Amino acid sequence: MASGTAEYDYVIAGAGSAGCVMANRLTEDPDIRVLILEAGPRDLNPFIHMPAGVYKVWKDRRINWNYASAPQAELAARAIPVPRGRVLGGSSSINSMVYLRGHPLDYDRWAADFGLSSWDYAHCLPYFRKSERNERGADPWHGDSGPLGVSIGRSPNLLYDAFVEAGPQSGFGRSDDLNGYNPEGLARLDSTKWNGRRCSAAVAYLHPAARRPNLTI
Repeated sequence: MASGTAEYDYVIAGAGSAGCVMANRLTEDPDIRVLILEAGPRDLNPFIHMPAGVYKVWKDRRINWNYASAPQAELAARAIPVPRGRVLGGSSSINSMVYLRGHPLDYDRWAADFGLSSWDYAHCLPYFRKSERNERGADPWHGDSGPLGVSIGRSPNLLYDAFVEAGPQSGFGRSDDLNGYNPEGLARLDSTKWNGRRCSAAVAYLHPAARRPNLTI
């Protein structure tokens, strides 16, 4: 495809999480020219990168599409806000930074129900590990050298500790790692933060790729 005098091998519509990863992976080949298009601005707003600024970026209509659901009959006809990112990094630049892959058995069930053998958890886990730079370090469930920084929840609020301890007491159980060997029970959430800053898909994947001459944003 040509744009003005430039020609591209791939055009990516949207610089959300998937678009950022695609731009990074495709431009690893210096002979491939990539154009990524994003309706929103660059992720220069400092509140994007401040974890405590999450509610401020949610309310910023310049970087949030501010979608809403249809009115819900079961909720007194209320419409539910559906924030979606309109900025480099997409929703990964405005979300609550929760890092939760989902239960392994869900992947296995999807693979079985829809005939998608390569989407079972055993096939997906290596890609999770490849993407991660987890504070826990490398183990069978986590990676330590990927682009996506993942931090362990460690707020000193005693109410969090009391909540987690209530898991075994109530029969719901306790987990030390919701993305690890035992994902069932109450636990502190992991988050896509690194060194006190949000690690969005743009920070993890697009910013490094932007240095490459074969990528145009």
